Order: sequence, then structure tokens, then C-alpha cells
Amino acid sequence: MLPGFQQRRIKTSDVTINLELGGSGPPLLLLHGYPQTHAMWHRVAPALAARFTVVAPDLRGYGDSDKPAGDAEHRNYSKRRMAQDQVELMAALGHRRFGLVGHDRGGRVAHRLALDHRAAVERLAVLDIVPTRAMFAQLDRARALGYYHWFFLAQRFDLPERLIGGAPDYYLERLLGGWSADLAAFAPEAMAEYRRCFRDPATIHATCEDYRAGAGIDLTHDEADLADKLAIPVLALWGEKSGTGRQFDVLACWRERASDVRGRGLPCGHFLAEEAAAATAAGLLDFFAGA
Repeated sequence: MLPGFQQRRIKTSDVTINLELGGSGPPLLLLHGYPQTHAMWHRVAPALAARFTVVAPDLRGYGDSDKPAGDAEHRNYSKRRMAQDQVELMAALGHRRFGLVGHDRGGRVAHRLALDHRAAVERLAVLDIVPTRAMFAQLDRARALGYYHWFFLAQRFDLPERLIGGAPDYYLERLLGGWSADLAAFAPEAMAEYRRCFRDPATIHATCEDYRAGAGIDLTHDEADLADKLAIPVLALWGEKSGTGRQFDVLACWRERASDVRGRGLPCGHFLAEEAAAATAAGLLDFFAGA
């Protein structure tokens, strides 16, 4: 999916992470979201690799990375633990400080990484999300209906696992089609990769654990950091046709958590890197080049 990139597997202190590595220049870490893999960057990563060393991993629990079992407090899939994976991965590649981009769940990992490892992150870009705490704090009927999956996936084991496991392709495609402006925006090769990975029962379980952590331990960590705003530059991009773009004041939400925030909406749904690849790549290039 990423021509010219090299597949690597790196063992951290806790898990082995699958990744693609390409390009040259300052390091830039790209974190994907649910229910996808690093393949979501296939239209953006080559443009970024012309100016940056691009690292595109599968988050723990996703793609071909390790999938630890869940635990009672869902710590194995806390954004703190997932962020630690990425810091160790980048250090193993020789990068102690880097630019950071996160979409969807990857954006939540990226936000936590920037909070917990402030010396490691030069700039942060978040794609089509608002902070987790804002999601829960601003809940109303429209948002609850639009983001029902947050509550479905967070149900106790093994209700969502059993239901999704009965028709994983249907569930995957229902989400991708519902959150995008047009399901045709997804390349057939990317769809095949998403289906392959999402059919794995271990992936279904791990991704439910991701959301269980989001409704519990991640909020505990976020509450503890409310007084600490990020001081690094933050770029927020969102889809004008996505739930995020329609239902939240994205910049206002991020300005509660960071002191230097800029951004804009793009003419697409939730999946910016696939639905509006050229605009997404241009926005990221400008931002990480220091514009």
C-alpha cells in the first residue's frame, strides 16, 4: 500500500509493533484510527515522504501489531500505554523528537503522547477529532446517536465482540460508509486490507478494549491533566461533512487543551487522508514545515 516504504517490526517493552518506514528528513509519526490500519495513509504518506522520514505503524491491537488481552481496568489499551509504544518505537528508530499526526483513535493516542512525553513532540496534528473529555462532556441526543459506537464498543466483554464477529465485513463497511461522504473514496486495495485485519477476532476484541479504555481510564488520565495545556503548535483538520465538523466547534475544543491552535475544515467526511488526500497532505506539509 505504500510504494517505496519498508516494512519493519519493532519490539517495545510490551508489544511488537508493525510499521512502514519511508522518506528522508525530519521524523514524522502517523497514527491511524478505528477501524483501520496504517494503510489509511497510502494517499498521503508518499507526499509527506518527499520531505520527511515517515513512520506509519499499526497501533497495538490493530493491523499486524500485537494484540494483548484485555484486563479489568483496560490499561492494556489506555492511550497512555498505546502512546508509550510509539515513543519506544521512535526511539528504536533513532528519533527522540518528532512531528506527530493522529486520526480518530490515533489522534487520541497522539494527544496523550504529547501530554506524557512533552520533550518528544515538536508539533501535533489531529484529524477529525475533539478531545475525549469534550466528547463525553458535550453529549446530547444528536451526538449520542451519531457516536453510538462509543457506547456499544465499550460494553462489557463479550457483547460487542460476539455481535461484530458474526458479520465483521458488514460492520466494517457500515462504519466506513456511514462516516465518509462516499464509500467509493476508499481504494479497493485499502478496503481489502481493512477487511483482512478486521476479520481477526483478536482485533475485534482489542478495538473494543480501546473504546472501553476511552470510557474509563483515559478519562481519569485526562481529568488529571486539565490544568496543563500543550504549549506546542497544534493543527486541527476536520471533515465539514463529518459528525465532528457538524456537531462541534473543533478549534474551540482544542483551544481548551492547547495554547497555539490553528486549523480548518476540509470538504469531506471523517476520513480526510482518503477522501481529501491532496488537501490533507498540503495542510500537513505546510504545518510541519513551520508555516
